[in-house]
Amino acid sequence: MPQLFLFGLVGAAAYYGFNRLKGEAVRLADRNRRSEQELRTGAQGTLVRGEDGVYRLKRD
Repeated sequence: MPQLFLFGLVGAAAYYGFNRLKGEAVRLADRNRRSEQELRTGAQGTLVRGEDGVYRLKRD
C-alpha cells in the first residue's frame, strides 16, 4: 500500500512539472516570436494598451 501512495505522489509531481514546463515553453516561444518581429521592424519594444487607455511597454 505505501508503494501505491509513493507512485501516486511521484506521478502527481511529474504531471505538475510537465504542465509547468509546457506553460513556460509557450511563454518563451511567444517572447521569441515578439523579439524576432521587433528585430524585423526595428522597434525597441512592444506597446500594449492598459486598462486606463495608456500604452506602455509589454513586460515579460
